[in-house]
Amino acid sequence: MVIEGNWTNYRAKLLKYFRQIAVITPYADFTFTYNAENGKNSFVSRFRRRADKMPRPPAEVKHHPAAVDLELLKRLLADTRQPTMLRFLIRDFDCITRDLAERMCAEIGLGVEEETPPDDLSEKQVMRLHQLLHQARFPDPRGAHLSPAGEYNLRLGIMKEIKPEMVVTYEGSSKAHEGHAFTVEAGVSLGGREVKPGINIYRFANRIPLLFEAGNDVISQTALKRINWSTYKINPHSDRVGVFVSIVSSKIPFKGAGKEYIADDVEPIRNAVKQAIQSCCIQLKTKIARHHAIREQRNRKKNLAKYIPDAVRAIAGVLETIHDDSERPKGPLRTLLGTQADQMIEKIGTGQVSVEVLNAKLTQHVERIDMQGQLEFQVQQGLTQGMHVDLYLMPHGARHGLGPELHGQGCVVRLLLNPDEGCT
Repeated sequence: MVIEGNWTNYRAKLLKYFRQIAVITPYADFTFTYNAENGKNSFVSRFRRRADKMPRPPAEVKHHPAAVDLELLKRLLADTRQPTMLRFLIRDFDCITRDLAERMCAEIGLGVEEETPPDDLSEKQVMRLHQLLHQARFPDPRGAHLSPAGEYNLRLGIMKEIKPEMVVTYEGSSKAHEGHAFTVEAGVSLGGREVKPGINIYRFANRIPLLFEAGNDVISQTALKRINWSTYKINPHSDRVGVFVSIVSSKIPFKGAGKEYIADDVEPIRNAVKQAIQSCCIQLKTKIARHHAIREQRNRKKNLAKYIPDAVRAIAGVLETIHDDSERPKGPLRTLLGTQADQMIEKIGTGQVSVEVLNAKLTQHVERIDMQGQLEFQVQQGLTQGMHVDLYLMPHGARHGLGPELHGQGCVVRLLLNPDEGCT
């Protein structure tokens, strides 16, 4: 499509909009091109596809009784193919059983019976039915008609466009407000390209970016005022935090004619947004703690390696003293070490113990200590967080045995043994 517009004034907003579209739809591949009237200063930006998994398609569902307004109810009564009110309530609405429909027909009154044709209702009878539909209590809609982007796509979109150092995502279960189902999905990232220090908020409604009027929006209010970021090891002033929240619903409670921000006075949506962001923060806190532990291990290794030359010189001096002491049959070190002194003197004399050998041995020891510390940390993280999972590259049946454990830095491998063939 080709659009004429003011590129000079709105360049930043256009690119921001397309970039956020690319975040929430990483399965799309599109190109934005600007062509100036004079043919100069053209601009091309391509947003490439990163995911090949489309969001689940929305399913066709019946109207929920609590979500039907008066005009829609009149249209349904006029267009229905059901011959009676009883069949109309059962067949054209969700969550209405036969027993409930019979009870509602009796409660409508005003001459309405189970066999009354739906299109024969008077204005007064329609208003009574509408009132009854909103007074009765029905189960919440199941949300099969919603089509959120999903955690997988949201995560890939954030990684593709923002390129953060860390990112976590969360998709909440379906909830309802006034008979309309909604789902909240969220992501929180640390660092990234063109992310300013502080809380950077990205808002979406039915996979459409919301760029304007962010101050009173439920997502902005929740992220800025209802989340205690320091609890999750995040500094909201200096850290570069990205908060991505997408609300998917058959009826978004927008405020204002521009439909640029979502009301903050709808409690179910407000609670769902807060829960989604907090769930992301809990995941991110674990990642931050793991990152700090790895950094401490790296610093410890660096500090140990820094003292290797000094330790080697000190040990080499002791060994030289031992070698010099060997010329005296009853020297103090020979008396102290006994036969071990003879073995040490022999190794020094043949060059088996030298500054180079000691340096290599100490370096190897520091590396081994660091690997053991990493393994212990990985195992501890797996056991405490329920991440210890048995994986098999082939079916593990009764005819197979398990070999010895082979420890690596991030996992433990046990080979499957085939007793019939005598091999792994």
